[in-house]
Amino acid sequence: MGEMNHKVVMITGATNGIGKAAAEELARRGATVIVVGRNRRRAESTAAAIQKQVANAAVEWMAADFTSLEQVRRLAEEFRARHHQLHVLLNNAGLWWRRRHVTTDGFEATFAVNHLAHFLLTNLLLDVLKASAPARVVNVSSDAHRRGRMDFQDLMAEKRYSGLQCYSNSKLANILFTKELARRLEGTGVTANSLHPGLVATGLFTNVGSVLGLLLQLARPWMLRPEQGARTSVYAASAPEMEYVSGRYFDNCRENIPAPAAQDEAAARRLWQISAELTGLREKASDGKQPADSNTARVGRGSGA
Repeated sequence: MGEMNHKVVMITGATNGIGKAAAEELARRGATVIVVGRNRRRAESTAAAIQKQVANAAVEWMAADFTSLEQVRRLAEEFRARHHQLHVLLNNAGLWWRRRHVTTDGFEATFAVNHLAHFLLTNLLLDVLKASAPARVVNVSSDAHRRGRMDFQDLMAEKRYSGLQCYSNSKLANILFTKELARRLEGTGVTANSLHPGLVATGLFTNVGSVLGLLLQLARPWMLRPEQGARTSVYAASAPEMEYVSGRYFDNCRENIPAPAAQDEAAARRLWQISAELTGLREKASDGKQPADSNTARVGRGSGA
């Protein structure tokens, strides 16, 4: 772990669980921490609680509901209005729905919050990260990615919905996004890594329901505490030896090998292109042409919950 004096860190999903624990620890190490939460009141109270817990902590709060890409854009604008530097973007927010939900933008909610919102936020802040180099993007994934699959014909799970499958798919998307981001950031001084925090007793599983939900509730006494689950996030964000490491996947503060599906470079590029279109980035390919394999029309947007 390393000291974070004079470093600016933004953490999404930081009002409870792993995100809050990471925010507190990075503030303790001297970072200026921006706590991002869906609810303004909770974000403000979390920032105040960390300031009480950590002497001389520099903690701010911002609010954005990641089910709305417009709110993600406003979050990026608000950050840029307040800060000219960003040394660590810790993309931690996540959810898991038992039943299918659709966002205000028409996307399946798990994929939208766990992947698309962070994809957009990261891209909107890339120039600030580059100007602050050395800087880091840290994406909180999960070993659940090992049962995930990128069905580009049904990314919004309109044909068949499973809460666990959609969550696993979104965690696979986190790693593929990290892989392609790291490739694009080569030579900029900005790194991108993903991680598995462990099985942590947080509010993530509140909406799981069914037999799996019951099993998870019974297993809570043996799950990691949020402080334990945040260790790998803090390591990836602050460890000096991580400064030049990029495109890797970590578990328990050590590099691990992700599933073969998470190492698919073609899938990573395709996911990036589709995500850019879905979020309105409309970026061009490296040859200056629009991506040829953009399948936005076939991906589809959900018409109802």
